[in-house]
Amino acid sequence: MNRTALALAAAVTALAAITGFASLTAPSGGPAEAKAAARLPVERSSLLCPAPSTSQLAETTYTSFTPAGEQGGATGSARLLPSAAGQGTDAADGGKKGGKKSKGPDQDKPVVSLKAPGRPVTAKDSGGESPALIGSADGRLAPGWTTQQTTTVDAGGSRGVLGTRCTAPDTDFWFPGASTSADRQDYVHLTNPDDTAAVADIELYGKDGAIKSDVGEGITVPAGSSVPVLLSTLAPDPADNVTVHVSTRTGRVGAAVQSLDQKLGSDWLSASAAPAGRMVLPGIPADATSVRLVAFAPGSDDVDLKVQLAAADGTITPAGHEGLHLKAGMTAAADLGDVTKGAAGSLVLSQDGGRKVPFVAALRVVRGKGSKQEVAFIPATEPVGARSTAADNRSKGSTLSLAAPGATAKVKVTSSAGTGGGDQVVKTYTVKGGTTLAVKPSVPSGLKGSYALTVQPESGGGEVYAARTLELPEDGIPMFTVQTLPDDRGTVSVPAARQDLSLLDD
Repeated sequence: MNRTALALAAAVTALAAITGFASLTAPSGGPAEAKAAARLPVERSSLLCPAPSTSQLAETTYTSFTPAGEQGGATGSARLLPSAAGQGTDAADGGKKGGKKSKGPDQDKPVVSLKAPGRPVTAKDSGGESPALIGSADGRLAPGWTTQQTTTVDAGGSRGVLGTRCTAPDTDFWFPGASTSADRQDYVHLTNPDDTAAVADIELYGKDGAIKSDVGEGITVPAGSSVPVLLSTLAPDPADNVTVHVSTRTGRVGAAVQSLDQKLGSDWLSASAAPAGRMVLPGIPADATSVRLVAFAPGSDDVDLKVQLAAADGTITPAGHEGLHLKAGMTAAADLGDVTKGAAGSLVLSQDGGRKVPFVAALRVVRGKGSKQEVAFIPATEPVGARSTAADNRSKGSTLSLAAPGATAKVKVTSSAGTGGGDQVVKTYTVKGGTTLAVKPSVPSGLKGSYALTVQPESGGGEVYAARTLELPEDGIPMFTVQTLPDDRGTVSVPAARQDLSLLDD
């Protein structure tokens, strides 16, 4: 072996020792055979939480949690820091000014800091000055790390419970179910976690197609900042049902829509699952008095959706709402009324004839009557996959909905230890194919504080979709919020690699 080959061999051996992904032993003969990719815990996670409220009556709780189990290292940290304060945009500047940094909270002091998996931690804040949060987790706290932001406002135009799962940054988001009507103030919050500015575009689509406006183009979100944009400033005329598309030209952002309804209360509208040919919207409460479906097909093809409800006893077609026609590029809506008829259910949207035209969808759900109404949103979501977690569950008021639109599934549900004490409880549920099972989760024994719910479908069963409803009634108003539970992406596929030193032979 010549000197160059020896040097290359030494370099490869050193690299293998550092990464740990390659075998140090050359194969006895021929090229190494490829092995199946392994799923390993992620080593780093990122989360972004939008600014919770501008109301001085707002009370916000942040609950952060990482499930116990196989972890990505012996040590680790997870913390959420305040972003630089952002200023709202309007039609006058078109968002071009982006956000301004203000003195605000100490950006080096964590609002929430998690020390160990298996037990959630909480932090609380009051008033309308709370900033957006930017967070990261690494090591053993990264796999499955989740944070719930729950805000209560008991009076005023933003009255209600506003709940959202803090989300990972991305470059593309769809929000069917927004509005620019006179009764609503909807803001899309854009949060940039990176050290360089991001540039985003906001497009609106109504019942007649794209709503023409240059104001939503090229919105600058400064590094480490958050910018709220009032949607009505992007539309020349009011529209009841609007689909919002957020995309970035440069960088990445977290995006969420805050809906403030003068009559129905307020909540967060999270992004729909990415456009696909079939959608599931789990967790419609049993006592929903009004359910509105809003859907949008972003491509060039029209689509006829088949509307079904996976109820407690099986899958049915709601009378009078058998389908919904979507014209390409136009938002469509259907008022389904009290579609659940007293039993929790999940909406399943599909297409006949094996068609797979992609679309997005969301539900606006109302509970209560008259002046005692409250609203929440349920976007279409991905299946639970391997695991998902809902943080911030109280001793009362939590309902877990599990939907198996296909084959029967078994699901393990772990109620974690409490923030202030208590021991975890594990229970397994069977969800019959084509049904939705709504359960009151087992409360951890000796619970003090709040707890997290971790959902894990067992292998061999059908796909499971899940949502958690949190009820926090106030003065006779059934205030509530619903969070869907997609896979937590706590593991990543890592291809197996094995070096072949025979390549270095003369």
